[in-house]
Parts: sequence; structure tokens; C-alpha cells
Amino acid sequence: MFSGLGLAPLVLIFIVAAAAVWAAGKYLSDSTDVLDKRLGLGEAIGGVILLAIATNLPEIAITASAALAGSIGIAVGNILGGIAIQTVVLVILDVAVGKSAALTTRAASLVLVLEGFLVVIVLAIVVMGAQLPPSHLFRHLEPASLLIAGFWVAGVFLINRARRGLPWHDTTGTAPGAQATPMGHSKAVAAEKLSLRRAVTIFVAAAAVTLGAGFLLEQSGNEIAGHLGLSGVVFGATILAAATSLPEVSTGIASIRLGDYQLAVSDIFGGNAFLPVLFLLANILSGKAVLPQAQKTDIYLTGLGIVLTVVYLWGLITRPHRQVLRMGVDSLTVLVLYCVGIAGLIAVTNS
Repeated sequence: MFSGLGLAPLVLIFIVAAAAVWAAGKYLSDSTDVLDKRLGLGEAIGGVILLAIATNLPEIAITASAALAGSIGIAVGNILGGIAIQTVVLVILDVAVGKSAALTTRAASLVLVLEGFLVVIVLAIVVMGAQLPPSHLFRHLEPASLLIAGFWVAGVFLINRARRGLPWHDTTGTAPGAQATPMGHSKAVAAEKLSLRRAVTIFVAAAAVTLGAGFLLEQSGNEIAGHLGLSGVVFGATILAAATSLPEVSTGIASIRLGDYQLAVSDIFGGNAFLPVLFLLANILSGKAVLPQAQKTDIYLTGLGIVLTVVYLWGLITRPHRQVLRMGVDSLTVLVLYCVGIAGLIAVTNS
């Protein structure tokens, strides 16, 4: 679509598209919260699936566009790199909490630990699925992608049950001294501002803008990567993934300002658990098994995503009170590991 354009106009298109994703993402998040609150969507699996799709529309647009164009490297890199960089978003949110306490100390909850474990499980299936031969398809569908989708639905169901009560002293699974208000209380603020009719209108408009901007990000990003001599995986895992993570930054900061620390973490873990489900979308649109085409860089990114998630699981369980540079030691560890991990990704790509 943009072949023949110079680097400068391509970068301009990319920046404008990223800005559109940022702006539309905030409206999409607010309208989704209203729909969730007024219609009770969060209580049903169908509602959770709808909310997951809504909050990951940029990644869906990029994955669909890349799969249809045969750019599997961009699609895979955006999905797996998106998980790693969205986990790093928690570092930004930790800084936003301030000096009072680390994010994981404020948000500590067994439900969040379960959500983190779901991320680890689906990523482990990604590694396993990448080892299967591409010929093992069931009606043109790869078994690993189906298994990821199945585990995600089952995991969401079990986590929803856990939210209604756990067999612990505190049935909500919230640690002593963590946020006193229930997770998701900040959604009521958005629900008070918009009527249901207006929320639906904003949701549809924001979704359309997000899908269009996501398509432009993929198309311009693919050309930029070529101009800079970057592989599709490295570009998708860093610059492209960062652009599609902008809405998570704004909505997460909004949740923290309202004291809903658990929702801020839950949105990140929930999005990360859903992203591998997009391999099934890429499989359907491309007509090929996607995971068996994964390169060593893709497996590397999967491992990085698991490591970063486990560090935050440790933080949610141990609740470190010490802060360095306005962030918990778990966030500092994640930031260092991510920087080292991207340096390693470049080395793996060039090897």
C-alpha cells in the first residue's frame, strides 16, 4: 500500500496512526466500561470475550492485516512482543502510583496471580505448538491454536468463579493492606458520565478508528522496517508493539488515579492472556499453520514474556515494599530484564 514512499512520510503516517490508536483507545476503554457496568458483561464468558476483543482491537487489526498479506513475521512478532512490552507497561503504572507503595503491594490479590498463571500457561502452549509439524492440521486449523483458545476460555471461566469467592480467610483473595475497594469500582465513574446509547455510539466509532489505525500501523510499519533494515520480528516486538500498547498506558494510569490498582494490573494480564488467541485468527485468515513457522526469535520472545510475568507474580505474592526510582524492585527487575532481553533479541536476529 505504501511501497515507494520515503522514510519521512512513512514515519509521519505511523505517528499519526499511533496517535489515533491512543485517542480512540481511551474512548474505546471508557465506552467499554460503561457497557460492562450497565449490561453486566463481565459476569459472563461472552461478555469477557467481547471486552477482550474490544481492548485488543489494534493487535487484532495488525494481525489480520499481516496474515492476509502473508507477513507472518510481523503478526507473530506483534503478538509475542506485545505481551512483553505490555508487561513493561506495569513499570510505568508502578511509577504513577508514587512513593506511597509499590504497585504490587497495592494490588496484591490471588485473583491477579491466577490471571498471571493463565498468561504463563498459554505462552507455554505457544512454545509446544511451535514444535509441531505444519502438516498436522484439523480442517485447516492447527491444534495448538485451538488449544490456546480453549485454555483461555476455560481460564477466564475459572478466574470469574474465583472473583466471586475463594476458600481463604479473605474470600476475595486480597492481601491485607492492599486496596480496600473491590476491583473494577472505577468503572462506575465512566458509567455515570455516559448513557448506554451514547456509549454504544462511541464504542462503534472508536472501534472503527482503532481498526483503521491498526491497519495503517501494520502497513507503514512493514515499510519502515524495510527502510531501517530491521526484521519484521524485531520491529513488531518493539516499535509496533509499543504503539499498540499506548491505550493500556492511558487507561491504566486513569485506573490508578481512581485507586483501582487491581483493575490496572488485571487489564494488562487479561490482555496478555488473550493475545496468543490471535494465532487462531492468523491461522484462519492465512490458511496456514502459524505456530510451526515460528522462528527462534519468536520462541525467544515467548520466553521473555514468561520471565517478565513470573517476576510480577513473585511481586504480587511477596509484596515488596522497597522502592527504587519510585518503583518496586519487581518493576525495576522487569525493566532491566526487558532491556537485556531486547538486546538479546537483536543478537539472536543477527546470528
